[in-house]
Amino acid sequence: MTIGFASRAVAAGCALCAAGLLAAGPAAATARPGAGTDLRPPDGRATAAAAPAALLYRSGTQVRPRAGAPDVPDLSARSWLVADARTGAVLAGHDAHRKLPPASTLKALFALTLLPILPGGLRHTVSAKELEGIGAGSSLVGVAEDRAYRVSDLWNGVFLSSGNDAVHVLSALNGGQRATVTRMQAKARALGARDTRVKSPDGYDAPGQVSSAFDLAVFGRAGLRNPDFARYCARAEARFPGRDGGSYGILNTNRLLTGADGVRPYRGLVGIKNGYTTHAGHTLIAAARRNGRTLVVSVMNPRSGHRHAVYEEARSLLDWGFEAAGRVDPVGSLDAGRATEGATEAAAAAGPQARPVGAAAAGDAGGTPGRPVAWTVAGAALLGAAAVALVLRLLFGPAPRD
Repeated sequence: MTIGFASRAVAAGCALCAAGLLAAGPAAATARPGAGTDLRPPDGRATAAAAPAALLYRSGTQVRPRAGAPDVPDLSARSWLVADARTGAVLAGHDAHRKLPPASTLKALFALTLLPILPGGLRHTVSAKELEGIGAGSSLVGVAEDRAYRVSDLWNGVFLSSGNDAVHVLSALNGGQRATVTRMQAKARALGARDTRVKSPDGYDAPGQVSSAFDLAVFGRAGLRNPDFARYCARAEARFPGRDGGSYGILNTNRLLTGADGVRPYRGLVGIKNGYTTHAGHTLIAAARRNGRTLVVSVMNPRSGHRHAVYEEARSLLDWGFEAAGRVDPVGSLDAGRATEGATEAAAAAGPQARPVGAAAAGDAGGTPGRPVAWTVAGAALLGAAAVALVLRLLFGPAPRD
């Protein structure tokens, strides 16, 4: 009877041990993010997270068509991408992370960086020094020294006329070009745009200044989420203050928006930004909305020789994207860079007591400070062993001393 009772006690202790191990189970499970997780939404379609992040780093065109999906257009651009602006799912891309000069599409990052910190109603009188160093052949809106402008006027000059003179003045209000470049670079990193290297705030050609179709699409998508950015980039025309106290009209240089120079305007276009330099060729970030869906495309350096190729190739991508939506699986996500880097930075900033569960689990699995899975399991096992020893001590008394 005593033996039987002891066996039951040991069994009870072992049950406690097992319970301790089971209690550790959630920690062990979260150490492998995504393990056993169905990444498909209820309708069975794959999400952007289901696509390997490395897919967009491969050369050539990347697309995952289903049966009945339309063929991807054959384009001459050195790099391009089309994505869903709401979800960030990349529908297709070609050399999407290829680092190329961005030209004035970099002004999208400039606007994302400074719009939140420069009030539109602020008035500023421009000095001659603020207009120094503008690159030869730059596009200008006509900013004049000793003339007072509202910041909102200068933003019209940036978005519509791609005015490098307006960029220089706004940079001066931010503390100068060097401070602005540093802030733009930090903003690019915060958005997960890791291909971008900022050397000039206006996008004028500078050694080492590059971006990618992926990063430009990231900037365009982020811009649509900023009400001021979205309003400026969709504006086809505006009035700009003249030197004599009057004003004159300016037209958006994005021909896909305005239909200028014989380019047919795109139905549903919500704008964003175009660019051109001798080194970069033509570049464009464009977004359009149809039937409740918004797409963002980026096109870098078409080589067909047609003067409006960047607009026509963007048109082809938008047409394809609206037709292909729901018929292709994502090849990546515009959130990929931010998700990887952002979780690490947020965890470091918050400290060990405030890390998100997912970030803590991923960090623990990699050996960073926290509660490693191996120690959790070992602790549970010791707890169970202690329970067994306690039960045996209660049954048989203290162990004899030597």
